Amino acid sequence: MRTLLRGPRAIVFLAAGTLALAAIAIVGVIYFSGGTPIRAPQDGGQAETASFRSFVMHEAPRPLLEIKFEDGNGHALTQTDLKGKTVLLNIWATWCVPCREEMPTLDALEAELGGPTFEVVPLSVDRAGPDVVRKFYAEIGIEHLGLYVDATMRASFNLQAPGLPTTLLIDSEGRELGRLVGSAEWNTPEMIAFLNTHLKSN
Repeated sequence: MRTLLRGPRAIVFLAAGTLALAAIAIVGVIYFSGGTPIRAPQDGGQAETASFRSFVMHEAPRPLLEIKFEDGNGHALTQTDLKGKTVLLNIWATWCVPCREEMPTLDALEAELGGPTFEVVPLSVDRAGPDVVRKFYAEIGIEHLGLYVDATMRASFNLQAPGLPTTLLIDSEGRELGRLVGSAEWNTPEMIAFLNTHLKSN
C-alpha cells in the first residue's frame, strides 16, 4: 500500500493540482467561446468598467444548440422565437450578485436600443420560477426588460455558459457572434456604439 504524501511534498503536489485545474478551466472557456479571450478590466467584483472590449468575438457566426425556456406567462419558447432580430441573451439568476448589479444597465440598454431589430433577453435560471424574478424586477424598478425563465438550467448547459452572468450576442439567424463572461455596464456609450455596429451589419 502506498504511503500518502505528507509535509512539503504534499503542499507542492496540491499546489500543482490547483494550477492544473485552473488551466483546464481557462482552456474550457476558450474552447466553449471559440475565440481568443480578451481580459476584462479588473473592477473588484463591481459591474462598472467591463466594456465591449471584454467580448470574445468569433471569426464567423456559430450555430447554437436548441434551448427551451418560458416567458413570464408560462408560454414555451425556443431560440427560434428570437430569430429575425439581433439578441443580447443574458444568462443570470436573482441569487447571483454581479447579475443583480448589472440588471439596471441591461434595462437601460433595452430602453435605448430595443425594438424590431434588437432585444435584450435576460434568461433567468432561477429554479423558483418567474415569481422570484418578477419580485426582483419590481424591487429594483425594471421597466423595459422581458421576463424569461429556464428553471431547469438546461439552456445554460446547452449554451456552455461557464458561469453567471454569461451574455451571448446572437445574430438575426440565431447564430452566436460572440460572448462576454462576467458582468458589464451595458449602457455605456462605448457599449451602445459597439452593439450598433453589429445591428447595422446584421
